[in-house]
Amino acid sequence: MEFGLRGKCALITGGSRGIGRSIALMLAKEGCNVAICARGQSHIDQTVDELKKYDGLVLGIATDLTKPGKPAEVVETIIKTWGNLHILVNNVGGGGRWGRPAVEDNTDEVWLEVFNKNAMTAVRFITEVIPVMRKQCWGRIVTITSIYGKEGGGRPWFNMAKAAQTSLMKCLSLTKDLTRCGITFNSVAPGPIMIPETGWDKEQKNDPEAFERLMKDQLTLGRLGTPDEVASVVVFLCSEKASLVNGASIVVDGGESRSF
Repeated sequence: MEFGLRGKCALITGGSRGIGRSIALMLAKEGCNVAICARGQSHIDQTVDELKKYDGLVLGIATDLTKPGKPAEVVETIIKTWGNLHILVNNVGGGGRWGRPAVEDNTDEVWLEVFNKNAMTAVRFITEVIPVMRKQCWGRIVTITSIYGKEGGGRPWFNMAKAAQTSLMKCLSLTKDLTRCGITFNSVAPGPIMIPETGWDKEQKNDPEAFERLMKDQLTLGRLGTPDEVASVVVFLCSEKASLVNGASIVVDGGESRSF
């Protein structure tokens, strides 16, 4: 299928590892110029080297995106370098395992840090890219949320932040002066995904037998998802083929979640 993405300029936040890396590579394979930003320079360098195997331009930016002024600096760098930006994928997030299990044992900082890393970072990037997308009358903004942005079950500070992201994208999708300029706003809500060196990977290594029981007893497919399975949905949403998909929150979880 031809997605109509060749020559488009894309930014993937948190694009050096996991889901973000897979999205960056798939967009590059479709002919996009790809910029990634994250904190770790070594992971950025590794992913940039992989992206250079494709035909498009590549840009890697190391920065701490939780600091308010950094999203503006990232977008400014891309515009100065390439002149435009067509696609934004808000992938930076996390915090689902942060804090203590008992709500009353957590300080305000836990709630604020998780909300800032997820919701406010997305807000800052979106407000920076909208003027560019409005001017060119085309844009795709996709935010990586979570099944816990659509239902209960996780730690409340994480659910709250992810629900805020989902709500943000839905509200923007109803803003006529943006959508009639050809900009769409969608969310992708992954379930549990196996990402090297993160929580699930560590659990499997610490207790393989318990991990296998968990997969068998609790997950509908009997396995975790992969970053590529999430990335495939994101690439479609970024494409010309998804022009009528706006305001959607698409679950990618193998049927684990309970919400409709």
